[in-house]
Amino acid sequence: MSEGESEREEPATGVSGDEMADAADERRHLHDLEPGAGCAEIWEHLSERREHAESD
Repeated sequence: MSEGESEREEPATGVSGDEMADAADERRHLHDLEPGAGCAEIWEHLSERREHAESD
């Protein structure tokens, strides 16, 4: 390390990599929603996904 540089540490979150991956998987079905989508948009999106899944 050169002078003026500090060692950068990641903050301790108490969450393992597996837990973070699981959480990402749980949210993946919402990835194509616009940021700031409200309840109505989320419910509509989920209903459309369910209908599509049932028709397959």
